[in-house]
Amino acid sequence: GTPILIFVAFRNSVVWHIQQFWGASGNFWQNSWDSVYDLFGRNDFLIGVFGTILFCNAVIWGANSLLLILDTTGKPSFLLKYKIQEEKNVPVDKAKLWRCVKVVLFNGFVIGIPFVSVQYYLMKWRGCAFTGELPTFQWVILELIVFSLVEEIGFYYSHRLMHHPRLYKHIHKMHHEWTAPIGIVCIYAHPIEHVMSNLVPMTLGPIIMGSHWANAWMWFFI
Repeated sequence: GTPILIFVAFRNSVVWHIQQFWGASGNFWQNSWDSVYDLFGRNDFLIGVFGTILFCNAVIWGANSLLLILDTTGKPSFLLKYKIQEEKNVPVDKAKLWRCVKVVLFNGFVIGIPFVSVQYYLMKWRGCAFTGELPTFQWVILELIVFSLVEEIGFYYSHRLMHHPRLYKHIHKMHHEWTAPIGIVCIYAHPIEHVMSNLVPMTLGPIIMGSHWANAWMWFFI
């Protein structure tokens, strides 16, 4: 009984403090979202499709910029000791890297734009809105939990499916060409795999929940 009481008290305390922070900074988040919406001319399709694609790819390439410099030049050298496979891809094969970059760009834009366009209409069909107040703190937490669980389950089983002998040879084997992977190969995959394992699992949660688009849109980036 004592551990349960301690847990409940701790939970209530944490929730109270976070609610105070959320409430105090509520105007900041709301104003930030409104500014982003205004930046896209208050056009739902533009922000829902091209806003998502641009931001998502900016995160991918921004997060990997330093790693690409490290992989191609070996500098700053003091970071090399943190590589799990220190002797591999130092420096990385330029031809192999260029092929990877082209595939990642293709998946990020050529595959991404049509997919997110379909997602946009599905979200609108589920009643998601771009304007109005952002969700409450409690609803955000609930959505993040559901999104995480759905994405993890969807990715696990779709990835496991990719290892079926009939699919591995023709589709998933491409992703495993990098036996010593680098950061940018995160979406180096066959287009079919990119859709089934990388994109679909992330969109299932928001579609199931019928969440506020602003919240789903931000989660898509995460």
